[in-house]
Amino acid sequence: MKLPPFEVRTPAAAALVEITGEVRAAVRASGMRAGIAVVFVPHTTAGVTIQENADPDVKHDLLLALENAVPHAAARGRYRHGEGNSDAHVKASLVGSSVTLIVRDGDLALGTWQGVQLCEFDGPRTRSVWLEVIPG
Repeated sequence: MKLPPFEVRTPAAAALVEITGEVRAAVRASGMRAGIAVVFVPHTTAGVTIQENADPDVKHDLLLALENAVPHAAARGRYRHGEGNSDAHVKASLVGSSVTLIVRDGDLALGTWQGVQLCEFDGPRTRSVWLEVIPG
């Protein structure tokens, strides 16, 4: 069942924005008690991941690691994409555009420190998040 999408305004060129609350509210509003929820970001320079939501240093460290792995200016050669955001495309591809969550007892089944994070790599922008739930 398709759920209403929501939008997220990202604060910076690179950022992780927690969206667990919005996803949780949508799943609860759907009335589904058990199954799976798919969270999808329809963008080529943004992604979504499940990551720690308690310590903000984890967000910093993840973004730092991605920047070190895929810098804005390539260490060798040159990116060819004319918009100048090739690094954002690569980072989004590495992170992925969707996550699948288990729904139990009408709620997201997440670990103690887990949260759903929208990953911005070419902001700030307004991003869309699409949700689908599949009863189990």
